[in-house]
Parts: sequence; structure tokens; C-alpha cells
Amino acid sequence: EKQSKPPGALASVLSLFDTSVGRKITTGLTGLGLVAFVVIHLAGNLSLFVGSEAFNAYAHKLESLGPLLYVAEIGLIAVFVFHIIFTIAVTMQNKGARSNAYVTKGDAGKPSRKTLSSQTMIYTGLVLGAFVVWHVWMFKFGPGIPQGYVEVQHGEDYRDLYRLVAESFQNVWITAAYVFVMVLLGTHVRHGFWSAFQSLGAYHPRYTPLIYSAGVALAVLLAVGFLALPLYFYVPTLLAAPQAPPM
Repeated sequence: EKQSKPPGALASVLSLFDTSVGRKITTGLTGLGLVAFVVIHLAGNLSLFVGSEAFNAYAHKLESLGPLLYVAEIGLIAVFVFHIIFTIAVTMQNKGARSNAYVTKGDAGKPSRKTLSSQTMIYTGLVLGAFVVWHVWMFKFGPGIPQGYVEVQHGEDYRDLYRLVAESFQNVWITAAYVFVMVLLGTHVRHGFWSAFQSLGAYHPRYTPLIYSAGVALAVLLAVGFLALPLYFYVPTLLAAPQAPPM
């Protein structure tokens, strides 16, 4: 007796995930989606440099989206999970193919862009995944208005997320952890951006070097941008620390 299958279009979409091409396309699309989110997230976080009023207003506006925010968060989690699952699947598939083809290691040349970033993608990705959980737990579910983190704007109580960020980044261990992970973010994006386009079939002798260079530039900008945030709050604390008296 034949098992029932999903109707036409849905069956075609589901069958795509069972192919190596489908897995690579999914990895590329979800990767680019996460890069876009990181860019938008950094743009919003840069309002920290403006001050508490601007940043808290930005955070409050996001919270005021209500159900739309929850839908966006669920969608982001889905993209993140799919990216992890299919990246691991593609990585294992590639390792299996390489083990059958050759056993020596070396520079794969320009077409593969084999670098330290490319060889550590799975590890930097797992660290970034753990970091996201920690980051969300610290700031989204951290202390808020009931705990006294409140700023009044336009006669309304806003959660003083700026204060929470500032206090967190005055801790040397939290700042050090953020700096370390943001360096890993840069290395991950450096290869991941170009690799995503390669997975989508966008390979051309003329345009591929431009895409690769754009990925490197984007990785540097994202890493520097996110690194600047914890250092902005921690460096004044470091400079204000009492100096040991001379011997």
C-alpha cells in the first residue's frame, strides 16, 4: 500500500531538502538571512553611542511591536536552527567526499578560498550559537522595570536597557567574553558571506573576487562595530580605576 505524499508543490519543496544541492541552497539563504539580521542589529545597537534616551526609545519601540515581534523572533529562531542543521549536514557531506578523494591537506587554491576561517566555521558557529543564548538571557530576560531599571520618557516608563548594558560591560569578564566572540564573528562572516553565494551558485571569475572582498570588508566592519560597544563602556571604567602607589 502506497503511503500518501504531500501534494505537488509542497512535495517538491520538501524533497529539495533531501538533496545536496537543496541543503547547500538552504545553508546559503539562511546564512545570508542571519548576516542581514546582524547588520540590522548592529545598526540599532549603535544608538548606544547617542545615549540612554535614544537607545531605550529604540528598544521600547521594538517591544511595542507586540505579536509582530514574537513572530519575527520565532522566524529568526527557525532560520538559526535551520542554518545550524544544514551547515552540519553539508560539512559532514563535504568531509565524506574529501576523505574518498584524497588524504593530504594543503592550500586548496583560489577557487575554494581555503583559510583558517573556512576550516573553523563549524567551531566558530557553535560558539556563536552558545553566545546568542547567553546574550538573549542576559539582556532580553534580564532585570527590567520591576527591578528598578526604568527611565521615564514622554510620561511613560521605559525599560532602562541602556543602564543594564552599561553595567554589564563594566565587568571585565563579560567584556572580555564579548570581545573574544566578536572576533570569532568576524572570522565566521569573512568566509560565510562568500560561501553563501557560492552555495547559491553565484560563481564567476569576474564577480567572485568582488564578493569575497565584500565579505572580508563586511566581516571587519561588523567585528569592529560590535567590539566598539563593550569597549565604549569598559575603557572609562578601566581609566577610572585607582592606580597602585609607586614602590
